[in-house]
Amino acid sequence: MYDDAIDKILITEDEIRDKIGEMAKQISADYDGREIRMVGVLKGAFMVISDLARALSVPLSIDFMSVASYGSGTSTSGVVRILKDLDRDVAGQHVLVVEDVIDSGLTLNWLLRNLRARQPASIEVAALLRKPSAAQVEVPVKYVGFDLENVFVVGYGLDYAEQYRNLPFIGTLKPGIAPGT
Repeated sequence: MYDDAIDKILITEDEIRDKIGEMAKQISADYDGREIRMVGVLKGAFMVISDLARALSVPLSIDFMSVASYGSGTSTSGVVRILKDLDRDVAGQHVLVVEDVIDSGLTLNWLLRNLRARQPASIEVAALLRKPSAAQVEVPVKYVGFDLENVFVVGYGLDYAEQYRNLPFIGTLKPGIAPGT
């Protein structure tokens, strides 16, 4: 599946599973005695939130938001739009925003401001991937799985033009498949 498109596997399925387990252990300890409202940022975070939720040992509920800032390219457009808002109010809740990848930080920064205005009891961020060298704004991310170089990656929920989300690993595309790769 997609063998002809993948250049390199950067993070294996086993490494992802182990890191999600480590993150879940820390989150469970930090939220002991409290319920978490997990907010997954669609579409990319669906795999992360699914595996993370199953590994947590604290009460939780799950909701999703979908925000657009990429289109079909490989870099952020800088403009954020809500495509799907939360189903329930987060006022007074302990919110854990779950992201697949943080690149520039622009989308997450906008999303955190939007959610803080809804008056949660607390708000933290968990991200499987972070690209520190791509950051244009600083955003507080309490739980980080892996830091990566500023390369375009696919797999484990991450896509290029809605393809490759179903790969169980994180990898790069062969040169020429996506613009700029």
